[in-house]
Amino acid sequence: MKLKVENLKKSFKSTIAVNDISFLIEKNKTLGLLGPNGCGKTTTIGMMLGLITPTSGKIFIDDIYLNSSSRIELLSMMNFASPYIELPKKLTVIENLRVYAKLYGVKDIENRIEEMIHEFNLNLFTNKRTGELSSGQKNRVSLAKSLINKPKLLFLDEPTASLDPDVGDFVRKYLENYKLHNDLTILLASHNMKEVERLCDNVIMMKKGKIVDQGTCKNLIQRHGRDNLEETFLKIARSENELE
Repeated sequence: MKLKVENLKKSFKSTIAVNDISFLIEKNKTLGLLGPNGCGKTTTIGMMLGLITPTSGKIFIDDIYLNSSSRIELLSMMNFASPYIELPKKLTVIENLRVYAKLYGVKDIENRIEEMIHEFNLNLFTNKRTGELSSGQKNRVSLAKSLINKPKLLFLDEPTASLDPDVGDFVRKYLENYKLHNDLTILLASHNMKEVERLCDNVIMMKKGKIVDQGTCKNLIQRHGRDNLEETFLKIARSENELE
């Protein structure tokens, strides 16, 4: 699915969280959404998921305007994962997957759940309550939930935050392999610059609700005269002006 954002803005009373941003993610590409905490990344994702109503601007998914009449149909082809939004803690892993599969209208639910259990190595704790899992286990369950409906558009908000290197690498390898065999467009918000360099075709840099730069990782690094994306991120984040 292609995602296009035009002049998107969100204000909360006197605070402008997202300030007139526009961008495009082509079908089957991965776009990195970067910026310091509070720059508007999560609010932007919330608007694209239909959870937050924009103050102004438009969102198009495969050239269909995302509004109240198109939302249900479009959202059925999307999904989301974030370590900051937990699944129901009192439900077991398999109960969570079953509930979300039903919510997304997944056909042949039990077979799809078995696929997710196998692919994410969940078999040792499928009957444990989600609230009893380690952070790495919760992350794998959350990612399994986000792919339960085989989405065409996936939003990932810091999917490997607080994970040990082994689990983080598992998640990145899984996403790379999944994209090789499935049509999937991804918007990835992350503070892990090596992860962004590895997974993203293009990158947007946000600061104070605005897009201050964008391009491929290589182009951004060269443009700002730095050796890697992390140094480029720090230069932009610490600059008094948006760009130097």
